[in-house]
Amino acid sequence: MRTLKDLVRPNIWRLAPYSSARNEYSGSTARIFLDANENPYNKPFNRYPDPLQKDLKQSISKVKNVPVESIFLGNGSDEAIDLVYRCFCRPEKDNVVAIEPTYGMYKVCADINNVEYRPVLLDEKFQVKAEQLLKACNHFTKVIWICSPNNPTGNNINHDEIKKVLQNFDGIVVIDEAYIDFSSQPSFRSMLSQYPKMIVLNTLSKAWGCAALRLGMAFADKEIINLFNKVKYPYNINLLTQEKALDALADPFEVDNWVNRLLLERDRLISAFRLLPICEEVYPTEANFFLARMNNAQEIYNYLVEKGIIVRNRNKVSLCQNCLRITVGTKSENNELLGALRQY
Repeated sequence: MRTLKDLVRPNIWRLAPYSSARNEYSGSTARIFLDANENPYNKPFNRYPDPLQKDLKQSISKVKNVPVESIFLGNGSDEAIDLVYRCFCRPEKDNVVAIEPTYGMYKVCADINNVEYRPVLLDEKFQVKAEQLLKACNHFTKVIWICSPNNPTGNNINHDEIKKVLQNFDGIVVIDEAYIDFSSQPSFRSMLSQYPKMIVLNTLSKAWGCAALRLGMAFADKEIINLFNKVKYPYNINLLTQEKALDALADPFEVDNWVNRLLLERDRLISAFRLLPICEEVYPTEANFFLARMNNAQEIYNYLVEKGIIVRNRNKVSLCQNCLRITVGTKSENNELLGALRQY
């Protein structure tokens, strides 16, 4: 059984992180700051932001029910994804395993970091068995990636199969729950104490309607969070993002309202799609989008572009031939989409 030290790249384990001015002094009584070579004018934007986002993490801790020391905040979830490679995977030596199809950044970051990427194809119901993922691993496998609800398929990966992976793999298991707020499946972040090598990803981009803020969250054992904090750039979350995120988190009930409205619209859209002669199948989804197999995805996509309506063409993705991915919009946007497709 590999320990966390066994999994971490040796240079990262030994790394002495950069110590910023705001790390060295973080008290609240100082009046004059002459330590960080900042311009004394143009307040408050002249000051570096809190490098560990303490106030924001306190707010997230209350909403997500996760201890502050188990929270990492990144420039989108993509920063956390990249940090997984930088902390754990030795270029040209280690490998990672992932379901296929899934979110494309896992492979992009693997390629950037020169790490072998081993995809395991989902079945016809877009599911996978734990034994298939484990069979793809060897001694050099450091990470298994599981996105649930999955993108672009929209479905939850079977909860029991994910648990089997967690119980039988001695490396890092990353569960990307970017769309969990739309799902009936419970989040794995409530099980952090049971699985110290698990990382759960969340984001403010989807249900929280804050994609422009670029704020991703990673929840994990504090030892993994400490590693991320060692490697990340000193001031990775800017002041404006921290302030706007605090504003958003102050009203979680509004987010619940958005989610409920989107789920109703999702069901209405899916029902309407199933009646379209050009739609062959709509796959089960627990996200704010759905995957639809069309009779000619490329031509329909081009037609919608001419109408000023943009959906996602997934025609060239594994298992998604002739599929369009439809994000649920407002009622009027969805009506416009349906109207255009009925005239196709």
